[in-house]
Amino acid sequence: MNFEVLDPGLAEYAPAMHSALDPVLDAHLNPSLLQNVELDPEGVALEALPVQESVHIMEGVYSELHSVVAEVGVPVSVSHFDLHEEMLWVGSHGGHATSFFGPALERYSSFQVNGSDDIRQIQSLENGILFLTKNNLKYMARGGLIIFDYLLDESEDMHSLLLTDSSTLLVGGLQSHILEIDLNTVQETQKYAVETPGVTIMRQTNRFFFCGHTSGRVSLRDLRTFKVEHEFDAFSGSLSDFDVHGNLLATCGFSSRLTGLACDRFLKVYDLRMMRAITPLQVHVDPAFLRFIPTYTSRLAIISQSGQCQFCEPTGLANPADIFHVNPVGPLLMTFDVSASKQALAFGDSEGCVHLWTDSPEPSFNPYSRETEFALPCLVDSLPPLDWSQDLLPLSLIPVPLTTDTLLSDWPAANSAPAPRRAPPVDAEILRTMKKVGFIGYAPNPRTRLRNQIPYRLKESDSEFDSFSQVTESPIGREEEPHRHMVSKKYRKVTIKYSKLGLEDFDFKHYNKTLFAGLEPHIPNAYCNCMIQVLYFLEPVRCLIQNHLCQKEFCLACELGFLFHMLDLSRGDPCQGSNFLRAFRTIPEASALGLILADSDEASGKGNLARLIQRWNRFILTQLHQDLQELEVPQAYRGAGGSSFCSSGDSVIGQLFSCEMENCSLCRCGSETVRASSTLLFTLSYPEDKTGKNCDFAQVLKRSICLEQNTQAWCDNCEKYQPTIQTRNICHLPDILVINCEVNSLKEADFWRMQAEVAFKIAIKKHGGEISKNKEFALADWKELGSPESMLMCPSIEELKNVWLPFSIRMKMTKNKGLDVCNWTDGDEMQWGPARAEEEHGVYVYDLMATVVHILDSRTGGSLVAHIKVGETYHQRKEGVTHQQWYLFNDFLIEPIDKHEAVQFDMNWKVPAILYYIKRNLNSKYNLNIKNPIEASVLLAEASLARKQRKTHTTFIPLMLNEMPQVGDLVGLDAEFVTLNEEEAELRSDGTKSTIKPSQMSVARITCVRGQGPNEGIPFIDDYISTQEQVVDYLTQYSGIKPGDLDAKISSKHLTTLKSTYLKLRFLIDIGVKFVGHGLQKDFRVINLMVPKDQVLDTVYLFHMPRKRMISLRFLAWYFLDLKIQGETHDSIEDARTALQLYRKYLELSKNGTEPESFHKVLKGLYEKGRKMDWKVPEPEGQTSPKNTAVFSSVLAL
Repeated sequence: MNFEVLDPGLAEYAPAMHSALDPVLDAHLNPSLLQNVELDPEGVALEALPVQESVHIMEGVYSELHSVVAEVGVPVSVSHFDLHEEMLWVGSHGGHATSFFGPALERYSSFQVNGSDDIRQIQSLENGILFLTKNNLKYMARGGLIIFDYLLDESEDMHSLLLTDSSTLLVGGLQSHILEIDLNTVQETQKYAVETPGVTIMRQTNRFFFCGHTSGRVSLRDLRTFKVEHEFDAFSGSLSDFDVHGNLLATCGFSSRLTGLACDRFLKVYDLRMMRAITPLQVHVDPAFLRFIPTYTSRLAIISQSGQCQFCEPTGLANPADIFHVNPVGPLLMTFDVSASKQALAFGDSEGCVHLWTDSPEPSFNPYSRETEFALPCLVDSLPPLDWSQDLLPLSLIPVPLTTDTLLSDWPAANSAPAPRRAPPVDAEILRTMKKVGFIGYAPNPRTRLRNQIPYRLKESDSEFDSFSQVTESPIGREEEPHRHMVSKKYRKVTIKYSKLGLEDFDFKHYNKTLFAGLEPHIPNAYCNCMIQVLYFLEPVRCLIQNHLCQKEFCLACELGFLFHMLDLSRGDPCQGSNFLRAFRTIPEASALGLILADSDEASGKGNLARLIQRWNRFILTQLHQDLQELEVPQAYRGAGGSSFCSSGDSVIGQLFSCEMENCSLCRCGSETVRASSTLLFTLSYPEDKTGKNCDFAQVLKRSICLEQNTQAWCDNCEKYQPTIQTRNICHLPDILVINCEVNSLKEADFWRMQAEVAFKIAIKKHGGEISKNKEFALADWKELGSPESMLMCPSIEELKNVWLPFSIRMKMTKNKGLDVCNWTDGDEMQWGPARAEEEHGVYVYDLMATVVHILDSRTGGSLVAHIKVGETYHQRKEGVTHQQWYLFNDFLIEPIDKHEAVQFDMNWKVPAILYYIKRNLNSKYNLNIKNPIEASVLLAEASLARKQRKTHTTFIPLMLNEMPQVGDLVGLDAEFVTLNEEEAELRSDGTKSTIKPSQMSVARITCVRGQGPNEGIPFIDDYISTQEQVVDYLTQYSGIKPGDLDAKISSKHLTTLKSTYLKLRFLIDIGVKFVGHGLQKDFRVINLMVPKDQVLDTVYLFHMPRKRMISLRFLAWYFLDLKIQGETHDSIEDARTALQLYRKYLELSKNGTEPESFHKVLKGLYEKGRKMDWKVPEPEGQTSPKNTAVFSSVLAL
């Protein structure tokens, strides 16, 4: 607000006059307001005082509820309703800030913001309050602690600030520029030029920034460039206030008269759709402030300095009857604000009083306010009695007088021994909610114990600490709280502990002693890891997906096939689905269905993982069905042949999962409508009966498949919506039956729990005395679990608990399109014979293959795991044995389990989400041969995505047909990367750094160099990878990648898709070439490739001694080759060629590996030289580089 044109009487309120105010009441002050008020010698009120004890408020009409004194005699300069808590903030002309809690205006905090300047604007944020003074921006906690203090130039005269997003702030005033400040770094990021004399008021909508100038103009500026788009000359004198709502801009101000400036009683209103003025609104007060209060209508509140307030519609006529009067203690109103809920109005006057007007007796300032934290009351003032029998009662409750005599507790050293108490562990809730600023962490007080008080630990109670080593170790690490949890150890959420070496020293074998591959969980949206494993262990799906290849850049079927190939090659090492999840994030349907989780939601477990994975299950089946529905064209990626499964336009996913149905709608008029449809999965529909009677899973499944419901539907015969009975009849059963359990509430969970209890009682009666209390065999001997002998053993009581789900179900199609479903047990198998189900037409037996469960764990937010029955073909390929076995897949933790564990669901922590049943002998119906669809033509020349790329910029020569690599050929490889997400780390109390989450990298450039032949050293692949994700850091110093190199519109590089380059590398791996490079393990990890170890020749390890440091490529090139590389930035062609030369040098020094002792002496000399030079290459006098050699000249010649 422009104070220069306000009432001249304000001159008597200069800040210097209030530094030592006499404790005498001002003549303007209402004596009734200051009853029972004590003034300190500085003249400041000690308590905020309500005017009246009870005020009658009429609903819907604004009336005064409370008035309080913020600071006696010092004018209020600004007021602001807190946007996060139920508080009102007030700033004074003396630089003092005061906050009041709730509609009763109870004083919450009061502190000095600035010693001399007035507070001109207040803005509330989640963690604190921003205060703007003349040339200072201060961010303080609500209790008064300073978070940061940003000093502006002394010549600045700031008046307004605008929060554009959660971390960006615009600050403007009476100067020719507006500053943009980043609140995270507390640095100025932009400076936008504006017209003189500057901007004093700023507002924002989703279309424009609105800037109010003291000259009476309002400018509309672009949200991105801050350039002026439109401008309105509202008043000839000066602008007092304006506000924006919807398509309307309302302004008030002063017009020029012969005698000076006069308050204009016409409000100028503008239509933002047509960018022109509409009929001015004449009001009956002198407007100084105005705000839109859009409750039922878009009404305006117009306030005058004398305290008159009028409500009117911006496009209507002002009615004098709508005027009410605020009774300020001082002569003038200085500030006005409206709460976010529109239920409260705040006025501040020139005598330091604040008036709260509301439209209800119990208003709320915000629609959703968080709880306000209050200081604990002092306990010393009221001393409680001390009970000596209470061992844990803190003795500090009774103060000890100061004395010089020897105390009873002062034992001589000979009769006492020091026994220091160990510090208790930090509360897990504090660690979970802690936010870091620099190296200091801040967290709200969980109030689980008294402040600065720790109970005494006696010997019997101190065992809590000693038992820490006895707690079963959890995969989440050794930092958990020392008490036992309901969740079993192997089901808890697993995390990777990173060291300075990254993942190299993390023992994955501790969690997976099998040869199957786990999946890493640290990638965004990796909650679907368990479902990826389920799809992989479906043999027809695995073969089908790996045979698929198409031309789409982001095809989930292609990326899933690449991931399945990695799982095939792995021998127990974990894989990561980064490329698959990258493509998943680009699918619009996935985002629309809410399947893309933010990092914070995934880490804290805010999302309902059970619902999420069930939606993901439906999405992935539908997406794969669509991706595979069209015929593979022979030209796809120049020779990618069609699938061996599919000979027609129908998808094999449809053949495997689709169930054909007839939906019948019967109107009460007798009209029946039948339409055919299909579904890829079913959702369980539970009965409403709560009597607790036995209800087989087969009955619930039949009810869910043959669903019957009453609903309103359109009837063509009646020509209107009528109550209809809709039934679903099955025409064809799928080969793989997929079921979403939909246990999303306590009602469904209680149903599972109740049925499991009933099934347990029935099983006890059925087996009689044959049930043992414990298992008859050791679970560690898991290879014998699948044998027929073990199946005949009697189950134990533990195996029968929490079991309702059958291992097999029998389904029969009847002649009238009905469906019979029943549970199928081992006893039925022995009675009817193994082939009985196939003898009769239309009878099928489905066996349980996988269950996906939601683990409820409040400490970690929960997780998803899968029980999977791994078939014979997988064991044959991985372990050379022929048997079936159930496994638990918990990200990278894989463990064999008893089959009964797959169907046991303790609803307190283990909730079923997805079930997969497969037909008996399913694999015999499909061709399970895998033909590699990637052909040599992927290495031939291809067009660049970059529009500006020219032949003169080409840095490589594609392979000719006579140069195609053979088994054992050498290929030099190097890759460069950019950062998508920064690393998350914490600093421990001992000064060491612990990585919580590594930085997320994305490959930006891949170079492959010929390793033999006449063109040795010449690259045949030098692809820059186009990315659609936001790059945080291009790492130009280490990668050589510059902004714009990966943008197809402006890049001059050979730009391709990641999929195109990935196929080239896959072909080279499949053909059997050997890759030579430096640090290839990280390169292949980020590219998301699994390369057999015998195809990798890494110079990092060739020139490495055990238990010694790794040596950089730059130092090795200088020491062995006399080359000085990587001067200013890295170049992948130079690095790949240097790695090839180093490998040749290695063969020369080690005599092709036949003389390890002589090569060991060479390495010893290398390390001695490195230590002397501190592993730094000397500065070049005349720098030489492989680019200057004859090899590079041959590239240019070619």
